[in-house]
Parts: sequence; C-alpha cells; structure tokens
Amino acid sequence: MGIAGRMGRLLAEEVAVAGAVVAGGTLRSGTPPAGIPVLRDAAALLAACDVAIDFTHASTAFAHAAAAAEAGTPLVLGTSGLSPDAEAAVARAAERVPVVYAANFAPGVNLVLALAERMAAALPAESYDAEIVEMHHRQKIDAPSGTALALGRAVARGRGTTLEAAGVESGRDGHCGARGTGTIGFAALRGGQVVGEHTLLFAAGSEQIALTHRGFDRRVYATGAVRAALWLEGRAPGLYDMRHVLGMG
Repeated sequence: MGIAGRMGRLLAEEVAVAGAVVAGGTLRSGTPPAGIPVLRDAAALLAACDVAIDFTHASTAFAHAAAAAEAGTPLVLGTSGLSPDAEAAVARAAERVPVVYAANFAPGVNLVLALAERMAAALPAESYDAEIVEMHHRQKIDAPSGTALALGRAVARGRGTTLEAAGVESGRDGHCGARGTGTIGFAALRGGQVVGEHTLLFAAGSEQIALTHRGFDRRVYATGAVRAALWLEGRAPGLYDMRHVLGMG
C-alpha cells in the first residue's frame, strides 16, 4: 500500500532482497519503482498478493483492515496513530486473517520494549518515575509516536496496570503542579530529519536509568516488515506483533 512513498520504495527493495516478489502496489501520488504494477485500489492489491504491507496513513487503516478480512489476505500493518475505532477494525480483521500490527518493526526496538516491561516490574512506581522522550523528523504528524506509546504500555504492563489507568503526563507547560506518583510521562521533540530516537528514563531519588534506541535508517523498518510478511505464511488468524515474529511472544 503506497508504493511510491519513502517506506513503499524501501519495502519494494527489501522484498526483492528477501527473494520474494512485489505483486503490485497502490498509488496516491508520485512515481512507483520501475517494473512494479500499480493496482487501482486496496481491494485489487489484496486480491493479487499473498500478504499485504500497509505503511500508509492512520485514516486508511480502518478500510484496509476490513478489506484484508474480506479478501482473506494476511496483513502487515505499520501505520501509527490509529484511532480506537481503527484499532477495533484491525482486531476484527484479525479474527478472519492473520495480522501483524506493530508500532515499530525494528528488532532493536522490540527488544527494548521487552526490557522496558521487565525493568518496570522490578522498579517500584512509588520510587521510580517513568519518563519517555522521543524525537522524530519535522514532517511527523502524530505525537507521542506510536513507539513511545508502546513503551508506555510496556511500562504499565510491567507494573500490572494499563497506560490509561496509570495516567499520562504529556506536554507540561506553566504551573502544572507536581508530578503524579505512578504516572507515565511523555515528551515529543520534532526537528530536522531524525529517523527516530526513543529514551525511557526511570528516575529515583538516588539513581537514574536510561534505556535508549536510535534509528539511523528507515530501512530497518522495511526489513522488519518484510520479515513479518514472510513469517505470516501459513499462520492462523490472529493479532500478532513483532514479539511473535522474533520468537519472543
């Protein structure tokens, strides 16, 4: 989906590297890579391929998930910033087809998520404040990033709760009061062409621990998404993430 975009072009290259074939792509604007058929819409693409990869836009996720379920085509979904309705549509699609839905397809990020959960379980919320700082390129339209939110959810799981129940502190400005105990803080930075940086901080009165991942090339996301697409072959319907693909779930 979106074959002429930055991720679409990288995905086409990585599919070829993996020894698979790009059956086609959908196009909203721009020029597709040479030799790749442009199909009229998502339904035509889903009918032509064994698995579809979608890194387009949050506004299309609802329709694409429903179309994948209707076509019976497995789906890899890497679009962030989904609404609750769109996430529900993805979950419904996963009842009929296998879906890998992840906030980030970089293997290192998913290892960081696993570590974040374990660290949160070991460091009491009453003593260790959790803060997540992320920075992305100036064109990114959602904040906090999907990966930052995934880190927050990992911390909450480690503490035996949910992100919503723990409470979120974001965009502090002015006289906003003292930090709430047990809440999870977010700060989003935007500028330049930063591919993606995420740092999880656990700050206590006597020590501070930082866990950081930096992405230097978007290709790592494309490589991970193609790995997920190949992993989906023969899978039963269900909602999977990169932990499953990496053998961690």
